[in-house]
Amino acid sequence: MFTTAFAKTNQTQPGGLPLDLFAAIENLKKELNAVILAHYYQEPDIQDIADFIGDSLQLARAAAQTNADVIVFAGVHFMAETAKILNPDKLVLLPDLNAGCSLADSCPPKEFAAFKAAHPDHLVVSYINCSAEIKAMSDIICTSSNAVKIVQQIPKDQPIIFAPDRNLGRYVMEQTGRDLVLWQGSCVVHETFSEKKIVQLKIAHPEAEAIAHPECESSVLRHASYIGSTAALLKYCQTSPSQEFIVATEPGIIHQMQKLAPAKHFIPAPPTTNNCNCNECPFMRLNTLEKLYLAMKNRTPEITMSEDIRVAALRPMQRMLEMSL
Repeated sequence: MFTTAFAKTNQTQPGGLPLDLFAAIENLKKELNAVILAHYYQEPDIQDIADFIGDSLQLARAAAQTNADVIVFAGVHFMAETAKILNPDKLVLLPDLNAGCSLADSCPPKEFAAFKAAHPDHLVVSYINCSAEIKAMSDIICTSSNAVKIVQQIPKDQPIIFAPDRNLGRYVMEQTGRDLVLWQGSCVVHETFSEKKIVQLKIAHPEAEAIAHPECESSVLRHASYIGSTAALLKYCQTSPSQEFIVATEPGIIHQMQKLAPAKHFIPAPPTTNNCNCNECPFMRLNTLEKLYLAMKNRTPEITMSEDIRVAALRPMQRMLEMSL
């Protein structure tokens, strides 16, 4: 006699997808010996089925430590590339291959190579939100969680190029007192928050704390009582005595905030443009539960790269992990 869960797994909805996608995905995980890694900016259903949820540093560590044969990366392209860099012998799947990143795209390899050549004595510290080609041209990778810590470990007389995010670079300069040469890249989501509307929200919610990701522009960061990576923001809202928060980062994180602090109130920081979802990452949201199931079922789209690029990109990734202990 079939169990209810098994029966639902074998029933289909329009388009041939299983009626119970959660059960079907769990079955495929066992069949493939797969692990699902998801970023905090993914849709709630994907977060809820993931084996591990985290920010870029947490996900890099999880990818480096997994014993699974298949890594399903519910995030954007550079994140799945990072998993492949760390796991060359594993099958790495991305639910939608078009899930790119505006920040990574803002740093084309050819142009960055010329920029690097113009500063021959500089050490290159690159934010993990970049392509494998940019990682391969870097000396050390960092994330928003450890960027300040990484730069603080570099000798003060060593000049540094920081790429690709100018806003995170500017924040690191302020925190470390270092003079960094910044590549002028940015994230369309984190640059869309309206300073005026955040101020208006603070007036309307005088007890609310504004918290922000360092990829935001300095005009937004100056109104934040706490600045940190997505993981740091999540931890802060749990420990802060405040009961209300204005959250200036991609609003996908609010799903986890609400789960971990259900009695608190979280307000997504609004974009400059009215009547749009511009504060949501359009690339992150390309991944869906349906696409995740199909990627596992069909073993595609797969992340691949040349071994030369992978090995060159691995070295600065390993330095980051060593310097982040």
